[in-house]
Amino acid sequence: MSETRLTVLDHFAAIEDPRRAHGRLHRIGDIFAITLCAVISGADGFEQIGTFAGVREEWFTRLLGLPNGVPSHDTIRRVLSAVKPAAFEECFFAWMNACSDAAGLQRIHIDGKTLRGSGRKGRDGKGAFAPLHLVSAWAGKNGFTLGQVAVEGKSNEITAIPELLRTLELKGCIVTIDAMGCQKEIAGQIADGGGTYVLAVKENQPTLYADIDELFARALDTDFGGLEHETLVTRDKGHGREETRTYHVIRNPPGLSTIAEWQGLQTVVMVTRERTTAKGTSLEHGYYIANGVMTAAEWAEAIRGHWSIENSLHWVLDVVFGEDADRTLDRNAAANLSMARKVALSLIKASPGKGSTPVKRLRAACNTDFLERVVEPLFAVALPVVGAAETAGATPG
Repeated sequence: MSETRLTVLDHFAAIEDPRRAHGRLHRIGDIFAITLCAVISGADGFEQIGTFAGVREEWFTRLLGLPNGVPSHDTIRRVLSAVKPAAFEECFFAWMNACSDAAGLQRIHIDGKTLRGSGRKGRDGKGAFAPLHLVSAWAGKNGFTLGQVAVEGKSNEITAIPELLRTLELKGCIVTIDAMGCQKEIAGQIADGGGTYVLAVKENQPTLYADIDELFARALDTDFGGLEHETLVTRDKGHGREETRTYHVIRNPPGLSTIAEWQGLQTVVMVTRERTTAKGTSLEHGYYIANGVMTAAEWAEAIRGHWSIENSLHWVLDVVFGEDADRTLDRNAAANLSMARKVALSLIKASPGKGSTPVKRLRAACNTDFLERVVEPLFAVALPVVGAAETAGATPG
């Protein structure tokens, strides 16, 4: 492996070390690098991170120098508890944005996830606090996280999303958000940034929802007469179910009483999903608004692609990285460790060779040559673009 200093560690040099000078036996960048390599290799908590560091001390010493040896798991925990998540994330995102510039992003999916193990019930209501909620921006096609904002509950996503959007380069990107983020200010922020918003519409926007519902009811009754429209039908079969999705797209939609309040709104989409399993057939539909003009196939790809943040990020973090089972109660440590998991997942997805994420984590734990190949992008500016499909077995969309 090249002896060039880790590019991601160059970004970490900007972090103000919260420790007292006499207590800095281990460089803060080394602690972050060790944490990342350990998480890549299957460590799901601080004690496991410390154990992996001890087992691989010789390898880490060759990689990082480590004049005072490897840090203990208590030291790693204390540092990640002391560093403010905003500073930790800013360094990662500066590096990831360099990656995204090289990768040529097209779609960004934004959604929130609760770290269930980070809350405490308490006795008789004393000492209780809700689990931490993280709102993330996910480049599904490329397979990496572009941003993260911590809030104290799902209801606070509305305030977190604008903060997250301010950290992103939106020009030329399609940004998909679920109904929680269907807000006029958020739509305007994306449009002002040169992006295309695709926002799910539900009853939390009652006037817009009612207008769109009425528009499509009339359109279906009149076979879309007099409207600029396109229809696309897709069918999938597998895993014991058959699913038919029908996308109805109307450009320059008439009859939306609040259209002037939604910056650049040009397109509305209705998606009908008919799903048949052994238990029977279900039918549901959803509405979306957008400030761009594309083909029905392109809208279908963007809308269904949104669920990659559930399937390829949130589900993997819970099932493969054990995030929901983690009982880290310190807010800073929980948010910083979650960020490390997201970066680790990005590196694993971008790593060469075949194999699932659990298989690659096991290989990294057993074989330092493979681990070096996984972390090689840390020595370069950009991550490779992931070529795999965004939504293996996606559900809604």
